[in-house]
Amino acid sequence: MTHSTLPPTPLPPTPATVDVVLPCLDEALALPWVLERLPDGWRAIVVDNGSSDGSAEIAAGLGATVVHEARRGFGAACHAGLLAAEAEFVCFCDCDASLDPGLLPAFVAEVAAGRADLVLGRRRPGTRGAWPPHARAGNMALSWMLRRRTGLRLRDLGPLRAARREALLGLALTDRRSGYPLQMVVRAADAGWRVTERDVPYLPRAGKSKVTGTWRGTWQAVRDMRGVLAEAPVEAAPQADTARADTAQAGTR
Repeated sequence: MTHSTLPPTPLPPTPATVDVVLPCLDEALALPWVLERLPDGWRAIVVDNGSSDGSAEIAAGLGATVVHEARRGFGAACHAGLLAAEAEFVCFCDCDASLDPGLLPAFVAEVAAGRADLVLGRRRPGTRGAWPPHARAGNMALSWMLRRRTGLRLRDLGPLRAARREALLGLALTDRRSGYPLQMVVRAADAGWRVTERDVPYLPRAGKSKVTGTWRGTWQAVRDMRGVLAEAPVEAAPQADTARADTAQAGTR
């Protein structure tokens, strides 16, 4: 499998200051391409969420740090990766080869320079069928609801993103399902963060999506996210308390 995309952008901070969280459920086909696209020196944290296709073994063999999260859910996997991260900056990227982690240096550079607190990738489909109509419609609906809730004028809620680790922990995120990425943005907005977008190519994923592969899956995710939008603004919990609540659930190898 090959993908052509834009070249990586040079990064001002040293490579050791960046961890990339890659939630993973049966992504054996995509893992090699995703991991080889990471910038040199960056640490890949692959969070295996119960794969049965050998994804964890493949990731470990390719040099990634593997975290096992038994609780099923996109948010559970993402948060387990965040808790396992140690670097100053943390990035998130899907593990299905639909997004190129080689584009993340520009995201981190924007945060490191103080121009943004959270940078999101605005997905721009490069080929027909890369973003199914029902998934795009669900994303548009969520963007509209987010604007009403927070005032943020975002055009996408894409999973490719970057921020500082300590700041993310301070958001005290609680959703462990499909609402996790949205809750991150909502709580960031409530905390007065500067949230920006960068256009990124959106490529055909390897294998079938666990969420947006069907209308039912898409609208189930939308329903989860509507619950997040209905939450009242909350004060971020102490970071130590948030970590203690979840660390016992995630084992790192």
